[in-house]
Amino acid sequence: MSQTVDRALSILPLLAEGPAGLGQVADRLGVHKSTALRLLRTLHEHGLVYRQADQRYRLGARLFALAQEAVENLDVREIAHPHLVALNEKVGHTIHLAVYEENEVLYIDKVESRYPVRMYSRIGKPVAITVAAVAKLLLADLSEPERRAVAEKLDYPAYTARSTPNAPAFLRELEKVREQGWATDLGGHEESINCIGAPIRGADGRVVAAMSMSAPNVVVTAEELLTLLPLVRRTADAISREYSGAVPVSKETPAKAAPAKAAPSTPSTPSTPSKEVTP
Repeated sequence: MSQTVDRALSILPLLAEGPAGLGQVADRLGVHKSTALRLLRTLHEHGLVYRQADQRYRLGARLFALAQEAVENLDVREIAHPHLVALNEKVGHTIHLAVYEENEVLYIDKVESRYPVRMYSRIGKPVAITVAAVAKLLLADLSEPERRAVAEKLDYPAYTARSTPNAPAFLRELEKVREQGWATDLGGHEESINCIGAPIRGADGRVVAAMSMSAPNVVVTAEELLTLLPLVRRTADAISREYSGAVPVSKETPAKAAPAKAAPSTPSTPSTPSKEVTP
C-alpha cells in the first residue's frame, strides 16, 4: 500500500511541470501503463488530477483548493513564536511580530526584554505606522499605487525630530525598504528607542508578517543594535521557510560596529522596578 501511495503522490510533481499523457506518467514512475492508469483514475476521482480532451492529464482544481485552504489556515504567529523566543534568548531584547490588517499594522506577538527597561507595547495594539520598522516592511510590499494611496491618507505626527515628515518622504523610505529587504526605526517614534526589522514571506514571496528587535539607548546604541541585523534576518528567513516551504532570498548585511550588548544567559533580577518606554 505504501508503494502505491508513493507512486500516486509522485504523479503530482510530474503534472506540476505541465500536462502529461499516460505513457509519460508510466515512464516516469517506471510502471506499466495499466498501473499508471489505475493511479490516475484514483487521483481523478478525488479531483486531484483532470483528464483533458486531448487525453493528457493535468493537476485538478481540487488540489489548488486544498492548497489555498491550507495556506489560509496557517497561523504565522504559532509558527513564528518559537523562533522569536529563541532570538530573544540569544540577545535579550524585545522581539515583536506584526501584520497589516484593515489599514492598520498590529502587533500579534511579543517576547519581552530581559532588561529592566522594557517596551511599552501590547499585542493587538496598532503601531505608529509612519515610523515603525514593521510597518515599513509590510507597506513596502504593497504595489506602487497601493503604497501611494496609503501614504496620502496617513497623518504624519512629529513624534521626534527623526519622524517621517510627510507622504513623499514616507514613499521614499518604503522604496528603500523594498529594495534592501529590511527596515529600521532609529529614534523615529521615541528618541531613546531603536528598532530593526525583517519581513516574513509566504510561498508566493509576498510579505505576510514582519518581525523586529527593539532596544533602548540605555541598553545598546543604534550602531550596536544594527550589528544584530543579520541575526534578525536569518530568524525571519527561518520563519518564512517553515511557513511557506520556500527559501527566501536574503541580502546579508555585514556588521559595521562593535558587538552589541547581549542579555546574560539567564535573566538577572533588577534592583529597581522595570520601566516601560514606548517603542
